[in-house]
Amino acid sequence: MNAPLEKLELRIEYIHHSGFTVETDRDFLVFDYYQGQVQFPSNKRITVFSSHVHPDHYNPEIFQWQSQYPDIHYILSSDIQGHPQLPQVQENLIFLSPYEEVHRDDLKIRTYGSTDVGISFLVELDVKEGIHLFHAGDLNWWHWWGEPQEDILWAEKMFKEEIAKIKEERIDIAFFPVDPRLEQYYSIGAEYFIQEINPQVLVPMHFGEDYKSIQSFVEKMASSSTEILGITQSNQHFAI
Repeated sequence: MNAPLEKLELRIEYIHHSGFTVETDRDFLVFDYYQGQVQFPSNKRITVFSSHVHPDHYNPEIFQWQSQYPDIHYILSSDIQGHPQLPQVQENLIFLSPYEEVHRDDLKIRTYGSTDVGISFLVELDVKEGIHLFHAGDLNWWHWWGEPQEDILWAEKMFKEEIAKIKEERIDIAFFPVDPRLEQYYSIGAEYFIQEINPQVLVPMHFGEDYKSIQSFVEKMASSSTEILGITQSNQHFAI
């Protein structure tokens, strides 16, 4: 059973696009920072995740943060490993491919695949009964209008096969693309994810600054048992 949301004691901040911070009493996690303002706490473990090398998910600026927070750790997709702007000293960097697992103290991190490049993250936090977060990166049902039918069918097949690998996982909070560039198909990936995985909360991402599309998605999913966070601006906070 999922832990009741009102007792998770979790704080989420939307930074920009697919970038978020997640804060507990012990941990401060940063996912897919691209641009924007991040306010770091001074007394918590900081872990930074980047799902792949695309510039809207990975910004080498993240390595500047360690000058002020020397205990910071980075969990990065293996496709970032050859990037020319990596720091010379890499003792606090971990590179992961799909379907690998690593522990940082009591933080458990498992990776899954993507339907573009890189990886997606499943993170278990040692809070209450254990909270499971999923950040999809670029894992989505990429149904692009006007593509050849065989490409559309292939994209659907690859997406559903990857979701099948995740289906047995417990996921409390999922960060998942709701991308208005897909036009009328902007939310089919998120809807399928909710149908198959049934997270307690789905946090829309990968929408740039098209907040109207997120409001439309919230209204569309009003009867769902999964709560959709209605993001309306950068640096918006949610207490769960």
